[in-house]
Amino acid sequence: MNENSLVTKPHYEILDGLRGVAAIVVLLFHIAESYSIDPYEKFVSHGYLAVDFFFVLSGFVIGYAYDDRWKKMSFGNFFKRRLVRLHPMVVMGMILGALLFYFGVSPIFPLIADVPVWKLLLFVALGLFLIPMPPSADIRGWEEMYTLDAPCWSLFFEYIANILYGLFIRKFSTKLLTVLVFLAACVTIYLTLSTGSVGDGGWSFTGGHLRIGFTRLIYPFFAGLLLYRLGKLTKLKNAFLWCSALLLVVFFIPRFGDQEHLWMNGMYESVVIILIFPLIVYWGASGEIKGKYASRICKFLGDMSYPVYIVNYPIIYLWIGWVSKTKATFAESYWGALLVFVSVIAVSYACLKLYDEPVRNWLRKKVIDKK
Repeated sequence: MNENSLVTKPHYEILDGLRGVAAIVVLLFHIAESYSIDPYEKFVSHGYLAVDFFFVLSGFVIGYAYDDRWKKMSFGNFFKRRLVRLHPMVVMGMILGALLFYFGVSPIFPLIADVPVWKLLLFVALGLFLIPMPPSADIRGWEEMYTLDAPCWSLFFEYIANILYGLFIRKFSTKLLTVLVFLAACVTIYLTLSTGSVGDGGWSFTGGHLRIGFTRLIYPFFAGLLLYRLGKLTKLKNAFLWCSALLLVVFFIPRFGDQEHLWMNGMYESVVIILIFPLIVYWGASGEIKGKYASRICKFLGDMSYPVYIVNYPIIYLWIGWVSKTKATFAESYWGALLVFVSVIAVSYACLKLYDEPVRNWLRKKVIDKK
């Protein structure tokens, strides 16, 4: 059998739907952040943990999709497939971020006004290849590794996880993978208890942020892979509703402790990342969708999840800039927050249907399915 003739496996519909729920929470979290960055005042207090949930999902789905295909597939073919799936929206995120960049001039983004066009175009070119930039090259003022579209930091680590899986970790026995996951869990506990939150890093190209980013990656991603290999799925009624409700509780529950007791929130995040997220994925994979409307809802949420995640921040930048200039409260500008929410959903849907799906289909035919 030709390695390019691999058949795409059916999706776990509930997991697709849960990915969409988490992406919408990320959007709400970023809108709420516009009003306050104080972790004790945020409306969606633990919304940043959606990234860690995405990593668990990714590890599980990668194992399901590819673990039994390596006798028919090379690493090159595997990575082509991942690039076709992920990279078109990375390109769109960078282009959209560049198009909206100069509209974000505001007190909170002090560097934008002095950035020449050639430098912006250089950042676009580097961003298209997902090349991270250090704080010394910052052109916005927030020291992000991808200043045109900040959420791409998690794609940087997602690609690393895919490379590690494709080259080495797919060959690990279940016992060796268990050891890796256990050690990564210990590192996660140490990080959360010592800092109070995994949400304090990963998005800047510095030593401290990279340490947090790799910690946030290794346990969730490979715990998801281990869950796939070990999981003996059962049947769970109303799995999508129960899993969605639990996710929302996890994300919206207020921050624990205070500055003198950071370990309290760290303990909460450790339990969520190490135990609750894998449990949600297990339940979601165990459930069944009954009825065409429920299936359509999960499919829509799943299809929209990645575009919403990538597209939201270039638009959010504008909203953050406006709020910083006007110093508007939520009560004074809820209409604007609603408009931002609707705009992100609309732009994401347009990107999905007019760009992402057609481009992926074209690339699949040209790069993967060609004889």
